Amino acid sequence: MCLGAAGAGQRLGEAGRALLQQGDVPLGVAEHSGELAEQVAIHLRVRLVSLRHPQQPRAPSEKRGVGWEVPPMEEVPGDGSELHALSINRLTRHFLTGEELGAFELGQLLDRALELKAGRRDGAGAEALAGRSIALVFEKPSTRTRISFEVGVAELGGTPVVLRGDELQISRGESVGDTARVLSRYVDAIVIRSGSHEAVAELAGASEVPVVNGLTPLHHPCQALADLLTLRERFGDLQGLRLAYVGDGNNVARSLAIAGELAGMEVTVAAPPGYQLEEGHGAKLTDDPRAAASDAAAIYTDVWVSMGDEAEADRRRADLAPFRVDADLLSVAADRAVVLHCLPAHPGEEITTEVLYGDRSAVWDQAENRLHAQKALLEMLLN
Repeated sequence: MCLGAAGAGQRLGEAGRALLQQGDVPLGVAEHSGELAEQVAIHLRVRLVSLRHPQQPRAPSEKRGVGWEVPPMEEVPGDGSELHALSINRLTRHFLTGEELGAFELGQLLDRALELKAGRRDGAGAEALAGRSIALVFEKPSTRTRISFEVGVAELGGTPVVLRGDELQISRGESVGDTARVLSRYVDAIVIRSGSHEAVAELAGASEVPVVNGLTPLHHPCQALADLLTLRERFGDLQGLRLAYVGDGNNVARSLAIAGELAGMEVTVAAPPGYQLEEGHGAKLTDDPRAAASDAAAIYTDVWVSMGDEAEADRRRADLAPFRVDADLLSVAADRAVVLHCLPAHPGEEITTEVLYGDRSAVWDQAENRLHAQKALLEMLLN
């Protein structure tokens, strides 16, 4: 690369050069007054140079292959550490809560998911992850998350590496950070389903490759992508669409609120005291399930007793019984309303059998759409 001032000649004297070498650049009177004293046009000529892999040493006879010798720089003016703060990790995109996406980007992702779904049998996206390996880490049992990601990675041309928590040294005391650093050297992304959101955030903090939250107690953002994709298929435009989530204000409700707000939807969460979602995610909150379901385009529910809640199962069932999704609740929704459930379901508890398997259930489309939404997400993060 050559830098030169156009027509400048030798404007810089020896004294000026000395000051520049010391890092001291004097300001003129006009510059002190905030005015530009002189504009100098710069010609920039860049020549492409063939460089080898940075980790491959050159033979002594090859070390001057660039064409001319560049003297080493002894000092770089600046204020120090800030110049080195930007790391690979800061350039890496993670997907932990859903808040990492913007509204336009979310719309693009859903558009791409629909394309991948329509072209699945024709091999749409088949080379998107060619030569890539994706670690799928599961600390807890999984049906939809594991299968949809494993199949999705394969259909995009990548290699899924499925790992259980007890198959990693982290189960014997290796730190989350060290696990992230090692996996970053082997794979191109990490999908993790964990019992600790803090651990997943720590993993992302130390990882040099994208980390995707497959489920934590606080967030289930991949499920929310599939939910929005299902509603897009059924209703087209999501802007202004009303969705009522009824039951336990858990990780699924939180992710729905976040994604729904991005999509311009109106999300209402109906839950009893002690089970309600906290304020601040864009959802309306109520303790009246019928008010939430009134004229809603979709009624959504989830299990009342999740993994880890078994000790208080009886109390939870009693508290949440008035929030069951049944034909009576569905009757106050919009005429075209659909029912959603992230599964697994317990028919007779949070949802009746007739509604779960009825003609207004979109639950099985919703489960399938995990595959297509996650394929679009992996494409976005890695390409």
